[in-house]
Amino acid sequence: MTPAAPPRIALFAPAASAAFGTAVAAALGIAPAGHEEREFGGGEHKIRPLESVRGRAAYVVQSLHGDARGSANDRLCRLLFFVATLKDAGAASVTACLPYLAYARKDRRTKARDPVTSRYVAQLIESVGTDRVVALEVHNLAAFENAFRIPTVHLEAADLLAAACAHGGPSPLAVASPDVGGVKRARHFQERLERLRGVPVAFAFLDKQRSGGVVSGDALVGDVAGRRVILVDDMIDSGTTILRAVAACRRAGAARVEAVATHAPFSSEALRLFAPGGPDAVVVTDSVALAPGFAGISARALRICPIAPRFAEAIRRLEGAGPLSPLGGL
Repeated sequence: MTPAAPPRIALFAPAASAAFGTAVAAALGIAPAGHEEREFGGGEHKIRPLESVRGRAAYVVQSLHGDARGSANDRLCRLLFFVATLKDAGAASVTACLPYLAYARKDRRTKARDPVTSRYVAQLIESVGTDRVVALEVHNLAAFENAFRIPTVHLEAADLLAAACAHGGPSPLAVASPDVGGVKRARHFQERLERLRGVPVAFAFLDKQRSGGVVSGDALVGDVAGRRVILVDDMIDSGTTILRAVAACRRAGAARVEAVATHAPFSSEALRLFAPGGPDAVVVTDSVALAPGFAGISARALRICPIAPRFAEAIRRLEGAGPLSPLGGL
């Protein structure tokens, strides 16, 4: 009997993103492809597939966020080596699926002789033969698209996060951006929320400046008095920006303040978000695995929207199941 041909797709979930990658595979109805990872002295390592990828479409799911188990640089290096290995092994194509793209915030020069690190990361990813990149809610979409010379797919989480916030009592709603740079993102969220609720949603933004790591400015533009305010940002790290915005909204008479972000690369300082003075609730996706210190926070204070099914659907569509536009992909 002729052995069955291997499936066209080979989806790999390296150890750093094993849980997320396994969830993507489960949403696709397949098992993650087998691979081996080994560590050597001096921090060196290797990763190789344990099954044939010749002629197959390979997908590598790897978050590029650093944590106690490895830095962003380590995650990026492992991704690059594995992509090159898969190409050497005859993969028809290799797509890097990045729930979190490192260095996306450094997309322009803000000081003399500054690096544009997001572009350098793109050049590294391209240099090993990556055929396509699928990324979730990068900091600056135009910079992301301009940095790469290979096809890119940009996935959005706004509809999922808006659905998670669509219910919550009779108070009138307002969507707010914690800084001027995020106004377009927050407006997009506002439009999604208005469609879901079927009523107008007010808008506001905070005039914030950042220089040399120091944040200043707290002028709130817009009416939030008596409203349930949803602060929208692309990511929350230390929580400083959100806490300043929460305080400004409460001074302006907001009835309730919630924070929404696609990425939650929480540093230890972000525990302040769940102390008195923090937002009434925080809603994020699982694009970044929560640090251990956040595991015990109640589901009422911290709600997590699974994003792996969105990556699975993007892969289906890339393999011919339909257009990417409904997912935010262009």
